Amino acid sequence: MPSATQAPGRSAPPPGYRSVFRVREFRTVFAGHLLSVLGLVVAEISLTVLVYRATGSPLMSALTFALGFLPYALGGTLLAGIADRYPARRVLVGCDLVCVAGAAAMAFPGTPIPLLLVLRCALAFVAPLFQGTRNASLADILGSGDAFVLGRSLLRMVAQSAQLVGFGLGGLLLTVLAPRAALALTAAGFLCSALLLGLGTRARPARAADPSARKGPAALAGLRAVLGGRRVRALTLLFWLPPVFVVVPEVLLAPYVDGLGAGTATLGLLMCALPAATIAGEVFAGSVLTARTRSRIVAPLAAVSLLPLVLFVLRPGVPGVLVALLLAGLAHAHSLGLDQWWVDAVPAELRGRAMTLLSTGLMTLQGVGMALAGLAAEFAPVHVVVTGSGILGTAVVLLLLAELRAAAREGAGPRSETGVAAK
Repeated sequence: MPSATQAPGRSAPPPGYRSVFRVREFRTVFAGHLLSVLGLVVAEISLTVLVYRATGSPLMSALTFALGFLPYALGGTLLAGIADRYPARRVLVGCDLVCVAGAAAMAFPGTPIPLLLVLRCALAFVAPLFQGTRNASLADILGSGDAFVLGRSLLRMVAQSAQLVGFGLGGLLLTVLAPRAALALTAAGFLCSALLLGLGTRARPARAADPSARKGPAALAGLRAVLGGRRVRALTLLFWLPPVFVVVPEVLLAPYVDGLGAGTATLGLLMCALPAATIAGEVFAGSVLTARTRSRIVAPLAAVSLLPLVLFVLRPGVPGVLVALLLAGLAHAHSLGLDQWWVDAVPAELRGRAMTLLSTGLMTLQGVGMALAGLAAEFAPVHVVVTGSGILGTAVVLLLLAELRAAAREGAGPRSETGVAAK
């Protein structure tokens, strides 16, 4: 398996996350990201409560939550080209201001339910553009080497941590504030993020400096950037497809735990296991391992990352389920090395739209995985479905790793098909 950062001689000590925080611009981006993530989490729970209180309908409440995912694929595909066509700072501030307007309109007394749902869609529509542009701008701020990988890891961990504490924080907030007041706080958070990014980051030109790169369907150009080259395509699928399988036990934990006769407290503990272990794995890889080591563990860890799910064939009790989820989460430590491979393979002038489509596909396919898991559990026992996802997912990962090796052999000449030196 090729290495993204093969340095001759002895590897330098890992710089660790502290070195990334020494970059002032990154601290600004990190703070803005934190405000945006917390704002979205508070908006989701507040809007869900608001709609339920107004309609008394569980269906409408669930639909409100689902609308956070449905426009994601459409927005990411249609808006991807903007990430490279315009300066990153302008795009990021513009997305934040759209969210400010949307959240403020939600908070306005008397906003009808249909308009609330439309506004929720608007926030979700611009989210992939914001994420893709921000992730691509990290390469401008930190460079495309090890610091970029660590910066990406930190932003990813913030988003994962929001799953653990964000909804609890939102629930506590709603004990002292009305839902519309909480939505006003969300608007304030997005406004602070816009100010931070507008005043605390440098103005840089658009990446697609070539006028020809600004023409043509942006969506098709973005898809070509992500899926056109053999190596980039395999790496992108290695990001997209494993989460389709790893979400299966999370989605089906409630019926499985109920079948064990355990209570909701046990369910809550198990629901935290996978994201907590994922964060722990990333922290270890980013803090302890060198860039060269992180690159070397990508293939072996990816190959076994879904095998813990096969433990469900034994119909384990709570301890066994906990072990399986923790092992699956810890194996996510390979994502830092995979990040480096991916950013090295994508041409810099296409990085914004490629990042946008990368996050879009990731979110969309996780939703597909959740739906397919629920459908499969209608016809087969939960432990069989989870076991099957582990086996099928492992086979898919092994095929993708074989495709990466084939792409490396094919691109062994002076230049690879993606326009960068073969790794």
